[in-house]
Amino acid sequence: MSDEEARQSGGSSQASGVTVSDVKELMRRKEEIEAQIKANYDVLESQKGIGMNEPLVDCEGYPRSDVDLYQVRTARHNIICLQNDHKAVMKQVEEALHQLHARDKEKQARDMAEAHKEAMNRKLGQSESQGPPQAFAKVNSISPGSPASIAGLQVDDEIVEFGSVNTQNFQSLHNIGSVVQHSEGKPLNVTVIRSGEKQQLRLVPTRWAGKGLLGCNIIPLQR
Repeated sequence: MSDEEARQSGGSSQASGVTVSDVKELMRRKEEIEAQIKANYDVLESQKGIGMNEPLVDCEGYPRSDVDLYQVRTARHNIICLQNDHKAVMKQVEEALHQLHARDKEKQARDMAEAHKEAMNRKLGQSESQGPPQAFAKVNSISPGSPASIAGLQVDDEIVEFGSVNTQNFQSLHNIGSVVQHSEGKPLNVTVIRSGEKQQLRLVPTRWAGKGLLGCNIIPLQR
């Protein structure tokens, strides 16, 4: 049909801009064609169920008089044309669904990339706003052979983290004392700033020579 040919000729140019509404319209057209095909088959059925291939002449070669030959020929012609239209519409439906699916995948990939980029920018912004870790206390003195000395602590080390104590939750030296008391014989992770560089140490609070569990003097830093 002419309108179907027009649809096909414009199909490639419209594919890139196909919408869900376009697919719904194609499905409506498909159902309409299927209804027309059924209606024409009903016509053939009414003519003694003659179908698409039964002969229209009798055994002597004369036109059959028991059926309406005009109706049969017209119905058969319509069915052939409509089946071609149906095939074309189904192809358009397939192409349109493929376009929608491909576009959805592209959008999903684009959204994921943007979300990842936003998360990275947010993380970078947080890192920049936080800046380098801030120390809350300083090692003032260390006794030779003490647990602090064995762990590698040095005078003037600035403490950034002492077990569970850090800049955010440090209130007083009692915080460090409490962690030490509850960690006797257990390793503690200690992070210090030494000569501008971060150092990771493992300290095991242990009683030695009756001089406490650390063997060092720590003073708080003014904040």
